[in-house]
Amino acid sequence: MTMHRRPVGRTRLLAAIGGLVTLGGCFLPWWSRGGGSDELTKLSGTAFDGMGIVVFAAAIATLALVTLPYATERPVAADRWSSYALIAGLGWLAFAYRIVELSSINAFSFAEPRDFITNIPGLWLCGVGLAIIARATYQMLGEPRLR
Repeated sequence: MTMHRRPVGRTRLLAAIGGLVTLGGCFLPWWSRGGGSDELTKLSGTAFDGMGIVVFAAAIATLALVTLPYATERPVAADRWSSYALIAGLGWLAFAYRIVELSSINAFSFAEPRDFITNIPGLWLCGVGLAIIARATYQMLGEPRLR
């Protein structure tokens, strides 16, 4: 008996990269306060506070959806652009909600403008990862549908 697996397509590989980038960003700080030269304590938080957990779940779901067709012998019905779009949409909505939530509690107060980029790398990385997943989803629209 021989097993013939289809290769991972370019768009699925791009979605997996986006999922990994988003997953990595979930473990880095999303917000931080304090810790300057006159303060002793620096407070920070990751994606596991509030709605950020949905972004983590979206990254895991993207990786699971990419690997799902390779667990069976025939194509899976869930491996379509609409599934990826639903996951990316939920991730983006939770991401935007968390940014609004963090802005309302003034979690983005920085001493210098450069601190906006260097003190919250997880938030930036998750945004880039979700953008990669969205781009992969857009490219899946042009692919032929497998039966």
